[in-house]
Amino acid sequence: MAAELTAHELLARHRPTLDQALEAIRTRAYWSPHPEHPKAYGENGSLDTAAGKAAFDALSGTRLDLGQPGTDGWVEGETSPYGIELGVSYPHADLDELLPAMKAGMRAWRDAGAQTRAVVCLEILQRISDRTMEFAQAVMHTSGQAFMMAFQAGGPHAQDRGMEAVAYAYAEQVRTPDTAEWTKPQGKRDPLALTKRFTPVPRGIGLVIGCNTFPTWNGYPGLFASLATGNAVLVKPHPRAVLPLALTVQVARQVLAETGFDPNLVALAAERPGEGIAKTLATRPEIRIIDYTGSTEFGDWLEANARQAQVYTEKAGVNTVIMESTGDYKGMLANLAFSLSLYSGQMCTTPQNLLIPRGGITTDEGPKSFDEVTADLAKAVDTLLGDDARANALLGAIVNPDVKARLEAAAGLGEVALASREIANPEFPGAVVRTPVIVKLDGAKPDAEAAYMSECFGPVSFAVAVDSAADAADLLRRTVREKGAMTVGAYTTSAEVEEMVREVCLEEAAQLSLNLTGGVYVNQTAAFSDFHGSGGNPAANAALCDGAFVAGRFRVVEVRREA
Repeated sequence: MAAELTAHELLARHRPTLDQALEAIRTRAYWSPHPEHPKAYGENGSLDTAAGKAAFDALSGTRLDLGQPGTDGWVEGETSPYGIELGVSYPHADLDELLPAMKAGMRAWRDAGAQTRAVVCLEILQRISDRTMEFAQAVMHTSGQAFMMAFQAGGPHAQDRGMEAVAYAYAEQVRTPDTAEWTKPQGKRDPLALTKRFTPVPRGIGLVIGCNTFPTWNGYPGLFASLATGNAVLVKPHPRAVLPLALTVQVARQVLAETGFDPNLVALAAERPGEGIAKTLATRPEIRIIDYTGSTEFGDWLEANARQAQVYTEKAGVNTVIMESTGDYKGMLANLAFSLSLYSGQMCTTPQNLLIPRGGITTDEGPKSFDEVTADLAKAVDTLLGDDARANALLGAIVNPDVKARLEAAAGLGEVALASREIANPEFPGAVVRTPVIVKLDGAKPDAEAAYMSECFGPVSFAVAVDSAADAADLLRRTVREKGAMTVGAYTTSAEVEEMVREVCLEEAAQLSLNLTGGVYVNQTAAFSDFHGSGGNPAANAALCDGAFVAGRFRVVEVRREA
């Protein structure tokens, strides 16, 4: 179809934003073009909260027909962790028809160049931003996040991560000039002269394997990094979290068509119950890039078996906080209480192991024993979640029965410092809402190691007694090296201890947060400034987002001729 949006219009609209994003990743200073307060979404055609809810409700009982080729049936069955049926049907694809159709549009997309691809991607993100409140409902009712978190993490923060990937992709592609004139002196003979042309070329079709807990936040970096580098992208959502990524595909296809490109450059691969198509897709020869967030077991399988593809994984880790001393005891406890409670601990960045010297810690309130620290932290969590309305707004809902089972089993692993309790959600009686559990373990006992050296995903934390700060640093090193970590935190007033922990994190490539006592938390990262993961330990083989995350998605092909 004829383009409704010209390259000139797109450049005028989005080049200034691209330039700001490029400056942000250079300086690492705070910047976001996507407001993170709901009141900002009531103007300029954007959906306010009520309209977003209405748009989400209107999807129930409908087929989300994307118009993509190879549709051989329809898939449905999503149930919200809040206890409601979503009732949306999605196209099921015949891959033998869909994948060739996706490849057909890649030549024109490649030839459009890095700048045009970037601004088309930014137009997609702008259209998604205009529907942020609808997306927030979709994320809430597939992930179990409370509304405000679903709005922020599933909306503006996810869009920031997508834009960050576009900026990195553009920067890496234009690092090499389009053309060069090459002349080599030959002494008395005529010089050798060549004209060289350099073209970034895509690897092939990218596959995004979505996760249940953060479908957009974790899905957008890979999707937009691959699309911006010239690749087509097939999105395979988690079976319990299809809607947010299906809506994303819908928007992307609309924008691609309106800008004169093949909409089949982005497509959806929803799966039937129990079909398990991820392994089949991941090993098809057409799939040349894979982005995956999920379990270590399947991430390891992808890295070992998807040999034809460049594989980017974010898997599981055992996140650790060392508590050695603090100059703000109340601030430390409040900060950790929030970190442990947010989204019921169902984040890959939530602290699990709290390493505390068995002799206690020094604080601005005097020395505190191991038992006092754990009891005071338990009290801080109880205080934070004492009001049920506030607790529901922070905890959200348990995303699946496996998390609930781990939570219930954790109480049997050691002495319970904080018992989990059930909270009713008046708006959604079907929601499973639980407060965190904190279990005390002795780090010197071999039977405790099986617990604290394994990821226990969900609202479960272990207060682990260690002999000293040096012992804590040694355990941290072993944990990150063997199990990986997305985040590490430390509380200390000692320059020596700080340097010891910092050195461990530098050697084992783990992202470290020191002495957080205010409104920044160890389990939160900001796009354009913070790196999510490092790609240097077993928790993830990639970082969101750096040059390495995008550079392997394309290659530069040179054509040279005599001048």
